[in-house]
Amino acid sequence: MKKVVIDAGHGGADPGTSGNGIIEKDYNLKISKYMSDRLNELGIENTLVRDKDETLSPSDRVNRIKSIYGTGKDVILISNHLNSGGGDGAEIIYALRNNDTLSKKIADNMLLAGQNVRKYFQRRLPSNPSKDYYFIIRDTLNNESILMEYGFVDSNKDDVNQIKNNYEGLAEAVVKSLAEYIGVPYKAPSGSIENYYTVKSGDTLWNIASKYGLTVNKLKELNNLSTNLISVGQKLIVSENASNIDEPSNNLVHIVQKGDTLYSIAKLYNTTVDKIKKLNNLSSNTLQINQKLIINDNASSTPQTNLFTYNVVKDDNLYNIAKKYNTTVSELKNINNLKTDVLQIGQKIQIPIIGNTKVYYVEKGDTLYSISRKFNTTVTDIVNLNNLISSNLSIGQKLLIP
Repeated sequence: MKKVVIDAGHGGADPGTSGNGIIEKDYNLKISKYMSDRLNELGIENTLVRDKDETLSPSDRVNRIKSIYGTGKDVILISNHLNSGGGDGAEIIYALRNNDTLSKKIADNMLLAGQNVRKYFQRRLPSNPSKDYYFIIRDTLNNESILMEYGFVDSNKDDVNQIKNNYEGLAEAVVKSLAEYIGVPYKAPSGSIENYYTVKSGDTLWNIASKYGLTVNKLKELNNLSTNLISVGQKLIVSENASNIDEPSNNLVHIVQKGDTLYSIAKLYNTTVDKIKKLNNLSSNTLQINQKLIINDNASSTPQTNLFTYNVVKDDNLYNIAKKYNTTVSELKNINNLKTDVLQIGQKIQIPIIGNTKVYYVEKGDTLYSISRKFNTTVTDIVNLNNLISSNLSIGQKLLIP
């Protein structure tokens, strides 16, 4: 079986590119560690070139790669990077000595993860077009080497959000591609991008079902569809494991009926069309009969339970998280389907926020200071309640306001 070497580009005194609160070397390492953990779960042998923030010269990096599994064709090298230059989207560069089979798989799965792909390609050294442009590809001999650029840190579109909030999903796209390419059965992590698919232009139920190994009838059954009609932006369940992941019982859910419109539904529940579209990841106003919609019921006079995504940090445990958010360990385990009390740094868990705590969606031009002034609170209180590790915000981000 092929083995995988995972290279977190840059490191130590070489930070790589940076922008919008993103330092490339840090995210390269996050992506690489996630990838390694997932490959271990799937039984694919792999090794990290670096597992900490350290400086490696080009020759040191290449020598370390060679020393891991050798220079044979049974080794796949994935070198993880972020881009700069104002573009938007992922780029996948593969070696002149290899074909595009693996790169194309990565591109396809990256699109399913929600990231647009600029291109997958080979790049030649201008001074010697018979050689690869990048040393990490050029100097790793017979290995099947690929350099990944997951997005642009200075993009004016959605790359910054993709890098900050979906880097695991992007890494998972590469993991899935490696499993398919190597021939190892792939199993998506619980609650992953593989549970849902957002309909794109040109999609049909048949091609979506084919991508996920389903029949059209099964896909319709999972999504309560009575016809074959789908609309761009519609979110479809593509795995039976997804039954309740984004639809907790304490959220109000509306089943679309004949004659319903987003306006009539919003009016019925005393909310807005924009909030319903945000909650359900809709890019158009088109609805399908029997489609399930999560309703933003914060405007209701009855206190509701909101779910807030919390990122586990060092020294966290279920007890101190429960205490901070006025809930119980039992409730946290029940909501997140946890079988043990063990948490991992970076793990995402859902926190129930009960009562009059306000949920605010970040808008263009917002800062933590302006939001704190708007709601007569402090930046510190917002940071603490939302477990923020930086002051950077993204449009549409969900914040709890104390």
